[in-house]
Amino acid sequence: MIKRLFHKNDASLDEQVASAKEGDDEARNEMLKQYQPFIAKSVSEVCKRYIDPARDDEFSIGLLAFNEAIQSYSSNKGSSFLSFARLVIKRKVIDYIRNEQKRPPVTSLDEDFHEEEQMENPLEISAARERHQLETEAWHRREEILEFQQELERYRLSFEELIEVSPKHRDARESAVQVARLVYDDHDLRAQVLEKGRLPIKDLVERVDVSKKTLERNRKFIIALVLIFKGDYIYLKDYLKGVGM
Repeated sequence: MIKRLFHKNDASLDEQVASAKEGDDEARNEMLKQYQPFIAKSVSEVCKRYIDPARDDEFSIGLLAFNEAIQSYSSNKGSSFLSFARLVIKRKVIDYIRNEQKRPPVTSLDEDFHEEEQMENPLEISAARERHQLETEAWHRREEILEFQQELERYRLSFEELIEVSPKHRDARESAVQVARLVYDDHDLRAQVLEKGRLPIKDLVERVDVSKKTLERNRKFIIALVLIFKGDYIYLKDYLKGVGM
């Protein structure tokens, strides 16, 4: 019965999203209620701890992000709604955490601090917050790379291979990113990569100003980029912004 229930929800999800986008408040509210466990889990993955929907501010951020995802989702981009929503939630929660860590500490007027302590504590707290932020981001980067490595294995690729075959020159990397973006944005080309694990070089030669030889040489790198575009890889996507994403 549980399997049938989940199957039914999955089958009607796109319809729920479409109805909510068209102004059906009942459909939107039902989604916000129905997917609270999903939202809490997505937020928990970022915060690396249990999230209590009734007490944690981060859950409220995730709820708002899920609502935003409903409004901005487009099935033409290739990812499922839940994959897209998870990405939006993670981005919003990470932004929230970063902003909170940058805020100056609030000192209660009721606390009986010595004047010297009042001068030192804000700096200590700021340093501790900065250290915590760096440690948190380092953890998320490691987790993201591990997740990406697992994704690569499904396409018979490895992280070590990518390091070896990555274009050495910036203009070549930018060109590969542009080709990968074109593939990802085209439904048929994207399907060939995601479903068959191959780069449609013959189709691409007619559409890009890149030689067949270059496409073949950068095949693995371009496929990996398409996987990054598809996934919830916040830090990897941030890195790619510097090379033409």
